Amino acid sequence: MSINRRRYLPLLLTGGLWVFPHGVEAAPVADALTKGFLTPPDSAKPHTWWHWMNGNITREGITADLEAMKSAGVGGAQIFNLAEGIPEGQVKFMSPQWLSMVKWAATEADRLGIELCMHNCAGWSSSGGPWNPPANAMQIVTTSETTVTGPTRFDAALKQPQSNLGYYDDISVLAFPTPGSDYRIPGIRGKAGFERGDNIEPAQGPQAPNTATIDDKSVIDLTAQFKAGKLTWDVPAGNWTILRLGHTATGKTNHPDLPGGVGPEVDKLSKTALDTHWKGMMQPVIDELGPLVGKSLNNALIDSYEVGNQNWTPLFASEFQKRRGYSITPYLPVFTGRVVGSTAVSERFLWDVRRTIADLMDENYYAHFGELCHQHGLKFSTEPYGNGPFEDLTAGGTADIPMGEFWVNGAAAETGKLASSVGHIYGRPIIGAESFTASPESGKWTNDPYSLKAIGDRMFCAGINRYIFHRYAMQPWTNRFPGMTMGRWGMHFDRTNTLWGPQTAWLRYIARCQYLLQQGNFVADALYFVGENAPVGMNVGEPALPKGYDYDACTSDALMRRLSVKDGRLITPDGASYRVLILPSNQSMTPKTLAKISELVRAGATVVGPRPRRSPSLQNYPQCDKEIEALASQIWGRADGNSVTSSEVGKGRVIWGQPLEKVFASLGVTPDFISNTPSARLAEIHRKTGNTDIYFVSNQRQGSRDVECSFRVTGKVPELWNPDSGQLEDAPLYTESNGRTTLPLHLDPAGSVFVLFRRASNGTHFVAAKSAASAQNAATKAPRLVIVKAMYEAIDGAGGTDVTDKVRANVENSTTLSITADNELFGDPASMHVKQLRVEYTLDGIPKTTIVQENQGLDLPVELDTTTYPAYEWTSDSKGRQQLVGWNAGAVQLQISNGKTKSVKVPATAAPAQISGPWALSFPPNWGAPAKVQLDSLISWPKHSDPGVRYFSGTATYTKTLTLPASAIGPNKVVSLDLGKVRDIARIKLNGREVGVLWKPPYRVNLSDAARAGANQLEIEVTNQWPNRLIGDEQLPDDVEWNGDQLKGWPQWLLDGKPSPTGRVTFTTWHHWRKDSPLIESGLLGPVTLHYGTKINATP
Repeated sequence: MSINRRRYLPLLLTGGLWVFPHGVEAAPVADALTKGFLTPPDSAKPHTWWHWMNGNITREGITADLEAMKSAGVGGAQIFNLAEGIPEGQVKFMSPQWLSMVKWAATEADRLGIELCMHNCAGWSSSGGPWNPPANAMQIVTTSETTVTGPTRFDAALKQPQSNLGYYDDISVLAFPTPGSDYRIPGIRGKAGFERGDNIEPAQGPQAPNTATIDDKSVIDLTAQFKAGKLTWDVPAGNWTILRLGHTATGKTNHPDLPGGVGPEVDKLSKTALDTHWKGMMQPVIDELGPLVGKSLNNALIDSYEVGNQNWTPLFASEFQKRRGYSITPYLPVFTGRVVGSTAVSERFLWDVRRTIADLMDENYYAHFGELCHQHGLKFSTEPYGNGPFEDLTAGGTADIPMGEFWVNGAAAETGKLASSVGHIYGRPIIGAESFTASPESGKWTNDPYSLKAIGDRMFCAGINRYIFHRYAMQPWTNRFPGMTMGRWGMHFDRTNTLWGPQTAWLRYIARCQYLLQQGNFVADALYFVGENAPVGMNVGEPALPKGYDYDACTSDALMRRLSVKDGRLITPDGASYRVLILPSNQSMTPKTLAKISELVRAGATVVGPRPRRSPSLQNYPQCDKEIEALASQIWGRADGNSVTSSEVGKGRVIWGQPLEKVFASLGVTPDFISNTPSARLAEIHRKTGNTDIYFVSNQRQGSRDVECSFRVTGKVPELWNPDSGQLEDAPLYTESNGRTTLPLHLDPAGSVFVLFRRASNGTHFVAAKSAASAQNAATKAPRLVIVKAMYEAIDGAGGTDVTDKVRANVENSTTLSITADNELFGDPASMHVKQLRVEYTLDGIPKTTIVQENQGLDLPVELDTTTYPAYEWTSDSKGRQQLVGWNAGAVQLQISNGKTKSVKVPATAAPAQISGPWALSFPPNWGAPAKVQLDSLISWPKHSDPGVRYFSGTATYTKTLTLPASAIGPNKVVSLDLGKVRDIARIKLNGREVGVLWKPPYRVNLSDAARAGANQLEIEVTNQWPNRLIGDEQLPDDVEWNGDQLKGWPQWLLDGKPSPTGRVTFTTWHHWRKDSPLIESGLLGPVTLHYGTKINATP
C-alpha cells in the first residue's frame, strides 16, 4: 500500500506527495512521458567531472570509479588532468601509459554504458600545451616608438617592441606628425582588446584636444622601407613619430599546471593554430581509442575561459579589411591610445577592432573546435564565458552542449541563464552546468543532498537540465578513504564519500527532474537582444521584466540567423518562441541589424526599446548614420519615448517608453506563473511538449510553505508529479478563471513539485476545503545566529561596501534572517556591475559563510518547521480515486466545482506516540567505533562519551522493537514514522523490509505496508559525513608529512600498501581538518514519533 500525503492545515489549502493519475486513458505520448519520468533514460542522468590527479591513475581505480558511477545512476564523466598540489604519480601525461589508461577508461565505460568526455588540455583552462609553438600562441599588439625631426634621412635600426616567449613578428611601421599633446583615449586597454571590457559603447563625450588628433591622411606606411630591423626613410620637415607595431605571445599558458602538460595557450583567432593544438592533444587520444571515439568517448570540452585577451593574429589585418570594409593600417596608432581623425572616428575604429576580435574568436576557436569534434564523431561542450574578448552567447551557440556553472554558496549562478539562453535559442536540448563547485570553506565533506537541493533546484529553474558534478577525483586505490581529492576543491562526489550509496535517492530525484526538463521547449515571453557591442555577456534587465514572466537573451548572430515571425511571435527553427523582443538601452546599431529588426517588425513582431540614432562602426561612416536615421524614422515614426510611445509598422509595432507591465497588458499576455502568497520565495520554470505544459515549482526557503499558485493554462486537469518518490496524482483542489488555473501547494523545506497540464478537465472536481480540526505541532529550539561580516560587492571587483550593520539589523530574535540582496536594501556600490552578498556568520558558535547573487533571497539559518502533522492530508487509492488521510478527528467541508458541497467525517485515531529509549546503536568494524552501544535517549554522536562514537563517520544502525496496536493496522489504516531531525541520510527498514530512504526534511515515512499488530523490528541506518572521523584521526600522530595543507609526498607505508603506522583509519590528500576543529552534529536526533491515521474516500 502506497500512501502519498497531500496535507491540509485547518482553513489552509496545502500540498504533499503523490500517486498515479487516475480515471483517464493516457495518450501514447503521455504514456511515454510517464514511463520516462518513472524510469529515466541514461540521457536524463547527471554527469560528473572526473579529475585524474597528477598521474595517480590505476586500471583498478578506473574500473571501480566507473562501476560506482553506474550503480549510483551517473550517466557520464568528463576527464580532466591536473595536479593541484597532489604529489606526482607514475603515469606521465600524454605518455603511452597514459593513453592506455584513457583507452581502458573508454573500454570500461563502453561496457557499462557510461559517456565520457575529454577536456581539451591539461588543467581546466583553456587550450594550451607544450605542442603549441610561440608563433601559434595567443597574440597581442606590442609597439616601440622613435621620434625624429626632419628634414633628414633616417637610416637606423628601430627598437624591437617587448616580446614574450622569445617570439615577435612585425605588423607595420608607420610614421605620423608628432601630436602636440600626449592625450590618450581613456580606457584604451579595454577598448583596444588588451583586456576584456564588457559592452563598451563608442564614447560620445568631449572630443580630444585638436593638438592630440592625428589626421589619418598624414599617417605614412613605411613597412616596405623597413627591412631586417632597419628603416630607411627621407623624413619630411617637422617632428615625426615612428611607430613600430608587432605582435608577440601573450605569455599565457594553460592552467593549473600539470607536469608535461603545460604550454602556450593557442591563438584563439586562428583555425590553423587550433588545428595544431588539436593534433597535439586530442588526435593522439582519438588514434589510441579508435572505434571507441564517438561511442563511449563522445564529447570534448572547453571549460570556462580564464586566460585573458588577445587582440592580434597573423591574418588579422586581412580579416579586418574583409569584415569591416576598410584598411586597418592608418588607424593602427589608435592601439597606443592616440586619436586618429577624431574622437568619434577612433572610438568607432576601436569598436570595429573589438567586433572583429570577437567574430574571429567565435568562428576560429569555438566554432572550429566544434567542427573538429564533429569530424571525429564527437560532441562539443563548453562554458562560454570568462575574461576573454568574445560574445558569450554566440560562442555558446557553437556548442552541442552549452554549459554554465554554480557553486554551493550560490556563486556563478548567473551563468545558468546564459547557458540556457544559448540552448533555447540555438536548439540544444541538453543544457549542462558544472554543479555544486565548492571552495575549501564550503566543501571539505560537509555537503549533503539536502544542503544542495535549493540551489540545485534554482538552477533547474534557470534552464539547466543536466548537472555535471564538480567533482569526482579519480581514486587510484580501492581501500583508502576518503582518499584522493582534487587538491582543496570540490564537494567530494566520490565513491569514497560516506554518502555515496545513500545519496542515490537524490540522484534518482535529479534524473526525474532532468528528464522532464529536457522535454519540449522552454516557455518565455521576452527575448532580450544584448546588442552588438563586443565582448558582451548577458546584458539584460533593462527594462526589468515583471514577475511571472521569463526570458532568454540573444546576440546579433541569433537575431540574424535564427529569428523569424509567425502569428505575432518571434520563433526559432527549433520551436522556441517569444512575444516581445527587447532592445538594449543604448542607441547605436549597425544598419544590417536595424534592417533585420525592421523585417521582424513588419512581419508582425513587437519590439520594445529606444530608437537607434547612429551606427557604432566606422564602416561606411558617415553614410551609415544616415542609413540608421532613415530606417529608424520608418520604424519608430513619431515615437519619442515620452509623449508618443508606440508606432505600428506593417503587421507589428515598436514600443518605447512604456513599462513592460503595460506592454504585456496591451498584448493580452498575462503572467505565466503567479504566487499569491507574499511570504513565499519560489523559483519556477515552464516547458511545453506537444499539448502538455510542464511547470516545475521550487520552494527556495529552508522551511515549509503553503502557497497558492496560478498558472496561465485552463481547461486541463493539473497533475502533481513528485520527482523524489516518483509518485503522481491529480491535484485534489483547483479553480479555473480568466484563462488561468489556480491551486494550493504545500512545499516542504526546499521542496519542489512538477505541475503538468495534459488532459481535458471535463468532470467535476473539488475547488476548496476546510476543517475545524487542529494540526499537531512540535517546537524546535532555534540556534543562535550571529552576523560576523557582510559585504555587498561587484563580482568582478569593481566596488563593494560593508553592509554588516544593515544585515545585523534584519536578524530577528537572534535566530533568523530573511532578506533580499538588492540595491534597495544596500544601495549600489558598483553601478552596472553584477553584485553578490557575502555573509560570514556563526550558528551556535560554528562559523559559516554564504554567498547569494544580487536580487536573490537569503534565509538564515534553516527555517524551523514547527508543524509536524496537519489535521488531514490528500491521497489516492490504487485506482487513482481521491482519499483523505485523517490524523485528527473532525469534519472536512469540501466545495465542488458544480457548486455543491460534501462533508467528510474523520474519525478519531490513536494519539501520536513518541518513541523513547533505549536504542541499540551498532557500528561497522574497523572504523574505530565499538561494535554496539546502548543509548538511553537520542543524542548527536559527538556528544557520546566513547571517542569511537564521538568521532565516527559512516553508517550506523539504530534498532528498536515497536509495539503497534491492532487498531492501527488494516486496509484503511495508516502508520507513519516521523524521525524528527536526521544528520544526514536515513534508510528505514521495518520487519526486514525497506520502507524508505530519507535525505531531506520532513524525515517521515509510511510504515503501513510493512507494519503488523504487536511487535515490529525497526532498523534505521543513518549516515553522516567524513569530518568527525578525520578530526578523530587528528588526535593521533601524523602518518604523512604536510606542506601547509598539501602532502609533501607519498608516504612509504601507502606505497607499500600497508595500513597507517599510527593507527589512523582515514587517509586523504588534503589537510582540511585539525584536531581542534569543531565536530559536526551527526546521527538520529529525533524526536521519533509514530502517527496513526485513517483513509476515507473523498471523490466529488
